[in-house]
Amino acid sequence: MNALLYYLNDIFAKAGGSLSPDLQAIIIGVVKAVFTAVGMALIDRLGRRTLLLIGSAGMGACLVVAGLAMSGLLPGWIVLPALIGFIAFFAPSTGAVIWVYISEVFPTSVRSRGSAIGASTHWGFDAVIAAAFPAIAAVSGGLPFFFFAAMMAAQFCLVLFYFPETKGVPLEEMERRLGVSKD
Repeated sequence: MNALLYYLNDIFAKAGGSLSPDLQAIIIGVVKAVFTAVGMALIDRLGRRTLLLIGSAGMGACLVVAGLAMSGLLPGWIVLPALIGFIAFFAPSTGAVIWVYISEVFPTSVRSRGSAIGASTHWGFDAVIAAAFPAIAAVSGGLPFFFFAAMMAAQFCLVLFYFPETKGVPLEEMERRLGVSKD
């Protein structure tokens, strides 16, 4: 997500289209704000796991479309709708859920350390991916998008097979379900 945000103007300039890269980046920002609010409204209704699954599938599909457009296999103007779709799936799912999820899944005794490690890992990989993005995009405009789409497929599988739902589950019960309770 952040690598795309950091390089939005470059992405849109390369894709072309009738709108300026700056205007397209503003549209993405507005969509992100709106759909973050949607995520806040849905997180306790649909659950964390459901939002992550829907988001992973939607983001993956949108990234494939953006990758095809950046590779010249689809018209360049499709990048904007593809990235709007990506943001619309990202913001209410991974964008909102991950910060809630890491505070709910760690046992109480290590919650602060686990959350700190989770957040640090997130931002560390963000820096690595953002630093690598321009070099990879220089090889092929679509390659980063296809890589990110593959990561969304991996996230979908990881969530489907390993992530427990934490919605409505008391923290102590979550510890018991994960087998770390002292009871």
